[in-house]
Amino acid sequence: MSVSTVIKKTDTDTTTVHNTLESAPVSESMTGTSSYSDADTEEILTTHSRRYEQNDFGTLDYPVNVFYLDLRKSYMNRIRWHWHEEMEILIINNGLAEVSTDDTSYTLKPGQGIIINQNVMHSIYSLNKENCTFYSVVFHPDFLFGHKNSYLQTQFLLPIQSFRLFKILVLDETNAWHERIMDAVNDVIAVNMTKPFGYEISTKGYLCRFWSELISRLPQLEPAPPPHVSLDEQRVKQAMLYIRTHHAEPISLDEIADSVHISKSECCRCFARTLQMTPFEYLMKYRIFEATKKMMEHPDEPTSIADLALSVGFNNTSYFNKLFKKFLGCTPTYYRTHRVLSGETSNKGPFSVPLP
Repeated sequence: MSVSTVIKKTDTDTTTVHNTLESAPVSESMTGTSSYSDADTEEILTTHSRRYEQNDFGTLDYPVNVFYLDLRKSYMNRIRWHWHEEMEILIINNGLAEVSTDDTSYTLKPGQGIIINQNVMHSIYSLNKENCTFYSVVFHPDFLFGHKNSYLQTQFLLPIQSFRLFKILVLDETNAWHERIMDAVNDVIAVNMTKPFGYEISTKGYLCRFWSELISRLPQLEPAPPPHVSLDEQRVKQAMLYIRTHHAEPISLDEIADSVHISKSECCRCFARTLQMTPFEYLMKYRIFEATKKMMEHPDEPTSIADLALSVGFNNTSYFNKLFKKFLGCTPTYYRTHRVLSGETSNKGPFSVPLP
């Protein structure tokens, strides 16, 4: 099954696929497959980002999850910077998606996909705000190789995990080898959408086929960026976790740098090389992002702008208003009135700005 087959299936077989999507409840505990109808939009605003942040990608017995995502319904048209122990494979359905890692951005269109290795920091953004949909398959390799050292782990898992050159692999169905990989992934998607009896076993078989194709070409993968990038990524990940934990408190550059045991100047260089922004800019954007989430989570019980600012770490309401307008193109009051209370969920016009 090629990627074009899956795309055609969503166009012609909506009874089988999209009814499965729309009938699936969206909840924090959901495992297996995830999908969203128009009625689920408000839930997506918090659930999907939390799912990534909390590593909600299945159960110990079945560490596999398949998502169908429309980035118009994801908050701010993006999935924020994150990483997880699971491997992730994206297959683009419609529109253009930009997948960014610590050092590179990749623009993907229908007929293309991307493999994101374990623990690689990445974000996903819609370049086409009118329509950008894709499938995401997230699975832990332990599902294929077990939790203990074995011949299969040594021969087929460790080479991928320890191969520092492999972070991201862009797939294109015009490449015969890539098409075989994508066929296996599309089979995983199809069986997890329809869930016939024994779909878990079928999924394992398809993923084994995917893995066999992947590892067969491992030595031919393109070289990775210089080694310093991985060290930058480790430091920035740790600093991001510190910021996310303490964003509502007064935070200085000294404290951010101390959290990763480096100097202030080196901390700034790490952020510049990895996220193309300063630690302070990331902190400010994260605080503004959290403020918009709070607005969406409690539309019927709005807090004052001053209290909202204080809750995300701003002691100065005027400065909060200034940064909010800088990043989102409007004041917090306007945003609440015209975006939250009106029920608008897509990100258009001046609101199209990158957030952490």
